Amino acid sequence: MNAIINTLKTSARKRRAYNRTVAALSAMNIDTRLDLDIYEGDIRKIARNAVYGA
Repeated sequence: MNAIINTLKTSARKRRAYNRTVAALSAMNIDTRLDLDIYEGDIRKIARNAVYGA
């Protein structure tokens, strides 16, 4: 039972981290994002890779 609870907690933590990362990248000035080669359509992919791995 503890394993299930720990898995759910870990999943929730990762989801929060993913949402925070998407929000932070989306809030960036477009010029800053382009300087970093981050395009609007890539934000979710970048966040997913950062949190969940490739």
